[in-house]
Amino acid sequence: MSSSILGIESKLDKEITSFFKSLGEGLFLKDKKKSITYRQLMENKLLMIEVIRMGIPFKVYELIKSLSPFEEADWASFLDVSTKTLQRYKTESNHRFKSSHSEKIMEMAEVTQIGLDVFGSIEKLRSWLHTPSFALGNVKPVELLKDSYGKELVLTELVRINHGILV
Repeated sequence: MSSSILGIESKLDKEITSFFKSLGEGLFLKDKKKSITYRQLMENKLLMIEVIRMGIPFKVYELIKSLSPFEEADWASFLDVSTKTLQRYKTESNHRFKSSHSEKIMEMAEVTQIGLDVFGSIEKLRSWLHTPSFALGNVKPVELLKDSYGKELVLTELVRINHGILV
């Protein structure tokens, strides 16, 4: 992975640890003093549920956004808000996304992580996302990411590619 990705993940590690330490007693994380890395969060569905329920802080969203292959207009579409609303959230101190938005942010983080594992770079992942896929009915994968069923199709295709199973 590139050094810029590792740098963003390092910042995410700090923000996520800070976020968990700021929470009261959590449902699934009992030791609030423990440091939580971005990778640990992405691998632990129970921690993801806790983050989603508590609402992702805007700082964490911005880091996930900078790690992803998606533009601000893509994020606005995924979250079903305007780009102006996203810009307004940026000016609000300590803004946390509601749970439905937080869930979508985590879904896109998951797509990004798996896509990076498969393709090795943001550029290759971005190219794949914006190229019609025969296995996905000649639809661009990015066009399927707005809902959870489409996201599951994209993730399934990424896993197939990673295992060399081409349709």
